[in-house]
Amino acid sequence: MVLQSRCATPSSSNPKMNSRNTIRAICICLAVLVCSLSAHAQSGRRQQRTEPAAPVPTPTPEPTPKPKTEEKEPDQIFVVGADRNTTYSVYPSSFFDAVVVGCAEVLSRGSSAKVDRTSKAVDRGEAIKRAKQDNKTYVVFLELSAPTMGSSANNSYDQIEVGYTVFAPGTGKVATSGRAYQSSNRAGPVVVGPTGTGGGGALYREQILKRAGEQAGERILRSLHLDTPRTN
Repeated sequence: MVLQSRCATPSSSNPKMNSRNTIRAICICLAVLVCSLSAHAQSGRRQQRTEPAAPVPTPTPEPTPKPKTEEKEPDQIFVVGADRNTTYSVYPSSFFDAVVVGCAEVLSRGSSAKVDRTSKAVDRGEAIKRAKQDNKTYVVFLELSAPTMGSSANNSYDQIEVGYTVFAPGTGKVATSGRAYQSSNRAGPVVVGPTGTGGGGALYREQILKRAGEQAGERILRSLHLDTPRTN
């Protein structure tokens, strides 16, 4: 008991020492707090501002290809051919070509119909058969002939007439027919323009016959009431 009292006595009997210890502890705490705040402030100053990430570019979508428009089927079709194998015909093949081309160009230019021309020989039976194959194809059957045949074929070139017959779709019946002549300055079958084989020769004659074919095409369009200009 005496020993315990002696040991406790210095602690309770020395208040100055206790006060110093308390002050020392407080100073240490304050120093630690000041150092902590200073370090936090320094770390705040040194921290660099991070730049925002660059936006990722959005890929440009490829343009959508336009759908191909299907070509509209024509309401009418003309097939133009010529009878090149007549027993009395001695005309050059280029004469038939000129008439077919002239007629086909007018039919194509003066209507909305599709026009096909053939350089092959076509007879009347074949033309009728072709017209019967569908319900929208007119077959134009062209013939070259002369009212009179002289001793020389060349002398009859100026008398050539273009006969045309149009066979109706589906039935093969005659839709219209007629004749066209070489000269636009004419009165009926009488040719008023240049005659004979002189001048331009065969090339000249082909151009005249091409105009006769054009004339046949114009008459066909008027007769079938199809003379409507083509629109794109």
